Amino acid sequence: MIEESTYYFKQAGKVMNEYYANEGQLNAVIGTRKYIDNHFDKDLKLDLLSDVRFTSKFHLLRLFKKYYGQTPKQYIIGKRIEKAKEFLKKGRTITDTCFEVGFDTPSSFSTLFKCRVGLTPTEFQKRATFTKFDKFSF
Repeated sequence: MIEESTYYFKQAGKVMNEYYANEGQLNAVIGTRKYIDNHFDKDLKLDLLSDVRFTSKFHLLRLFKKYYGQTPKQYIIGKRIEKAKEFLKKGRTITDTCFEVGFDTPSSFSTLFKCRVGLTPTEFQKRATFTKFDKFSF
């Protein structure tokens, strides 16, 4: 009976460790995400992000993937694309939008935008403009 309860105690401990993680890890990941949210338009590398939260870049990469299901780089790209969509809806040029959200070149921006959104930035902007005017039709 004692062996059986010890086994279940160990299993419960594993579940607790897996699903209720260390508070320090959680703070590092949340802090990194907040930093990205506030500086997505800058040149963000894993080395910089790990320095900001005083952790190993490999540990940060594992933690970020564990909690958010994506790498910091994937999260940054997603954040930039979302902001780019806002700018394009407001009528900003594709080139200006590209650089304002932190992409290095318009071609890399267009490629990633099409991959994530399913439309080129030009197509997205045209549809957004058309939809805006379509609401006012009689």
